[in-house]
Amino acid sequence: MDEAGEEASEGRVATTKPALTALFAKMASCRIALEVGTHSPWVSRHLAAMGHEVIVANAHRVKLITQSVKKNDRIDAERLARLARVDPKLLSPIQHRGAQAQADLAVIRARAGLVDVRTTLINTARGLTKPMGERLKKCDADYVNESLAEGLSEDTIRPLLKAVEEVTKQIKIYEQNIEEIGKRHPEMKLLRQVHGVGTLIALTYILTIEDAQRFAHSRDVGPYLGMTRKQRDSGDSQPELRISKAADQLLRRLLVQGAHCILRRGAPDSDLRTWGLALQQGDGKKSNSKRRKKTVAIAVARKLAVLLHRLWVSGEVVRGRIGNGAAVGQPGKRCAINSTACLSGKPRYSKEREDSRGGVVRWNNCRLSGVAQSGELSGRRCVRVPFRESGVAPRQGEPVAAGIRAAA
Repeated sequence: MDEAGEEASEGRVATTKPALTALFAKMASCRIALEVGTHSPWVSRHLAAMGHEVIVANAHRVKLITQSVKKNDRIDAERLARLARVDPKLLSPIQHRGAQAQADLAVIRARAGLVDVRTTLINTARGLTKPMGERLKKCDADYVNESLAEGLSEDTIRPLLKAVEEVTKQIKIYEQNIEEIGKRHPEMKLLRQVHGVGTLIALTYILTIEDAQRFAHSRDVGPYLGMTRKQRDSGDSQPELRISKAADQLLRRLLVQGAHCILRRGAPDSDLRTWGLALQQGDGKKSNSKRRKKTVAIAVARKLAVLLHRLWVSGEVVRGRIGNGAAVGQPGKRCAINSTACLSGKPRYSKEREDSRGGVVRWNNCRLSGVAQSGELSGRRCVRVPFRESGVAPRQGEPVAAGIRAAA
């Protein structure tokens, strides 16, 4: 299609690298629009490598295509070209991840597929034994093997349990590969500071988002992962809808699992846990219902996604793991890490920072006071004072009240 909107040429091409190269390599640089799909990741990278501007359209958000009463490949291609010529934003373009990130993420998805298969096999085995008046022994999925069939009247489930054992071996191989992939991503250490976030969640988060700078604000991660409510307001009508469930389902599921870990009984205190438990209590009605717990878990998972992005962008390293401190927004409470009092009522976490006299001060949760660990002030309680009072030149990125002074 030319600049005037008239068809310049029309044809068909096979979805293979040789066929695409033969057609587009000799063509002048132009704008190419294609629908998101199974082949769109490698096709978009292949065309972009030849110097073309590639737009991957999210067809589900283009009603001109999805809700058309006359729809076929030829008509869809023409409409994509016309929309791309006028304004690419009308296509709700998406950004595919890189080839390496896609390959690494495929390992995680393969493991998730095997876990689902193992769960189905175990449930099938348990379901076949109950009608016979028997039950399989309770154990973790990693320990389900052929020996559980001993003592049962029928050997029908023995092949199922053997298959579960073989699947578990393959899952462990994938987990070893995931650990090796994680070594190439040092930023994982920043995310694993949060209680409930391990290698699997941290690596999946990094590979799915890939570029932390793609979001202007950390809170934009929630809508991107489909963890915010859909909105269809009209006048005074503001219905409460379910979450959109857009974007990656695997990462959303893993974040919910991390949220359950934060909210479970016996988990260490944190601001996120306290907020979630308060939300679960609500007005006291149906606070323990399954639906209420699931809703709260999704809300905590959204905040967890925002927190992980903030840690990734800021590169902030905390002492210990976030969630292991005891002070949670209550003035006078003691920090579990350094036993210093929280003065502000707005605690964050404990960490160490070099002071103006060459030593290290371990700050308590509220960042207003701390205990010097080394240097001239070693062992003495220290407080932060403004630069104009302390006379200490500010370091890059240091807050305004960052001077250090021994408390009287």
